[in-house]
Amino acid sequence: MKSLFFRIFVSYWIAQALFVVLALLAASAIRPSHEIAVLQAQEPKFLAEGVDAFQKGGEASLWRYSRNIHDSQHIRLYIFDDQGKDLLRRQPPDWVVRAQRGQLRTADSFWGRLRPNTQFLRNSMTGPDGRPYTLIIELAPDPHPWWGPQGFPGLGVILAILVSGFVCYVLARYLTSPIIRLRAATQKLAAGDLAARSGMPQSERRHDELGELVSDFDQMAERLQNLVDAQRRLLTDISHELRSPLARLNVALELARQRSGPDARSALDRIDRETNRLNELISALLTIARLDGGDITIRKEPVPLEDLIREIAKDAAFECQHRGCQVSVIVTDECEIMGNPRLLHSALENVVRNAIRYTHEGTTVEIRLEKAESYNSVGPEAVVRVTDSGPGVPENALDKLFQPFYRIDDARGRQTGGVGLGLAITEKAVLLHGGSVRAANRPQGGLMVEVRLPLLPQASDAGAALPADVPTESLR
Repeated sequence: MKSLFFRIFVSYWIAQALFVVLALLAASAIRPSHEIAVLQAQEPKFLAEGVDAFQKGGEASLWRYSRNIHDSQHIRLYIFDDQGKDLLRRQPPDWVVRAQRGQLRTADSFWGRLRPNTQFLRNSMTGPDGRPYTLIIELAPDPHPWWGPQGFPGLGVILAILVSGFVCYVLARYLTSPIIRLRAATQKLAAGDLAARSGMPQSERRHDELGELVSDFDQMAERLQNLVDAQRRLLTDISHELRSPLARLNVALELARQRSGPDARSALDRIDRETNRLNELISALLTIARLDGGDITIRKEPVPLEDLIREIAKDAAFECQHRGCQVSVIVTDECEIMGNPRLLHSALENVVRNAIRYTHEGTTVEIRLEKAESYNSVGPEAVVRVTDSGPGVPENALDKLFQPFYRIDDARGRQTGGVGLGLAITEKAVLLHGGSVRAANRPQGGLMVEVRLPLLPQASDAGAALPADVPTESLR
């Protein structure tokens, strides 16, 4: 039982049902004491008169006597001789035989009263003829409305249990409904939806501990959303503000080149390189801010991944040829997806550039494209795997590779010139296309980055899947 609602509901229901049943059992066990006392006082009389009638008139006389007692006092008499045989030669019910043997408790005891339809009194004495006899007096059933025939719970008990179950259900639902709302909102918040709230109107909020917990969660989520939005706005504003002085710096740099001599060329080239790096950083920051904020609008169209990958591989091979590295492309299946070509190009290019940046000199970076079933069985996916022969990544850092500004170590970042934004852009762009990305170390050494993207639906559905034309935001 993992559900708190189910635990509360079942626990309260069982407790209420047991309480009802035990209360009815206890109530049924309280028979008016004067009835028992009167019958117990008459036991010797019944036994003596019954034996006398049997001895004088035989079975017929005893039957008439028993009939008169039954009609007048609504009880049934069983008289057994010393051999345990009924004087009227009847075949008594099994419980009567057990009662005659002393194996059942009589109605003047608590446990005897718990058998509403088998209540009796028992008495043994010596008859007028000097022989031992045993009298069993079967009492009339107690017309208790809570019990049905055969001693099973009747309609009253069933109704009591059902009513208690309904009350327990309402109580359990009342106790757990805020927790269910809170759990749903928490899952949305953990998935990145900062606008997630409990959804409970202010007028319906309770004033107990659970109601205060829901209110505190909504306040926390609102505060968290405000902080994240402020951070994104700050990042965007700073990036925009930095572009103006950088543009002026580039103009000043070109003027300095024209006016300076050969001795200053190396210093100016260094300024130019650092300025370009800063421009790239600002461009990446703006892309991250747009993707994080969800305010980037893209136009999707059918994209053949093979053409896109070969174009990226061609540029990457040109960049890494000075290190003796190569880029190979292996395409096992034709894959076409619905997406934005520029955004997908940026996402896959970041992965390939990362691979050629860290692979050892003279090695090959492999890009493999194939079809595969998705992990969650939603349909086939296009799988792009980029593998290198570099030093790999510590296992505890694999899940952090796609976080903005994350680097394995600062020295490695300074050597390669990376700032930790490329793979972060890749992940956000892939998620925007409904895909997934992960990284894993290769057994033979190096890193493998796998990008999964949903394939384009069939031609009959493709037209319906195409969105309306909207302006495409710049990703550079």
